[in-house]
Amino acid sequence: MSLRDRWVQERKNERYYKLAKKEGYRSRASYKLLQIDERFNIFKEGDFVADLGAFPGGWLQVAKEKVGETGKVIGLDLRRIKPMEGVETIVGDITEDSTMLELLSLVGGKVDVVISDMAPNIAGHYSTDHARSVHLALYAVNVCDRILRKGGRLVMKVFMGDMFGTVLKEVEDRFSTVRVHTPAATRDTSSEVYVICKGFYANKDVELVEPKPETEEREFSVKGNFI
Repeated sequence: MSLRDRWVQERKNERYYKLAKKEGYRSRASYKLLQIDERFNIFKEGDFVADLGAFPGGWLQVAKEKVGETGKVIGLDLRRIKPMEGVETIVGDITEDSTMLELLSLVGGKVDVVISDMAPNIAGHYSTDHARSVHLALYAVNVCDRILRKGGRLVMKVFMGDMFGTVLKEVEDRFSTVRVHTPAATRDTSSEVYVICKGFYANKDVELVEPKPETEEREFSVKGNFI
């Protein structure tokens, strides 16, 4: 990258960072979702939305704005998210049925939209970071099998690389329409793209299993006729 290109990129990054501060968004990533929705019409008023890996909450803010007072937005993350008006959050692992059951309980049924801006902890090794990103994307697809209603929509981030075709195959098996898009707010140096899916078939519906209650173990046991 030339010095001029680097200067332009830094100015672009600074623009979205400052804009987020000015407009009250928790993350510059909010503008990626805003741009995606503007182009692909992801959200409808009254939608129920699940945001995976929602910390710090920038996408939650956008989703809530879009679905309005009649909609519901739930954020899930392993980290606690600072409360925001009109949004509920769950601290939990998206791979566990107990987390999905808690979400469905809050919503009162399945959701209309699943969104995911999840990214792995960057190792700085391209193939490793790409593989981890693909695994996260496949987790998001698996979540759709458990909580997304028929006809629903999915937006998720993935790092491009040689395993990207695996992600496309999984979503193409589940959705009638799949698009790959890079919003303008994405850094030019980033390998991330967003996969936008509509028309969920719900053909791999997964039954969730209630966790078994934990039983208390005795500190010791008494054997024989000892009194």
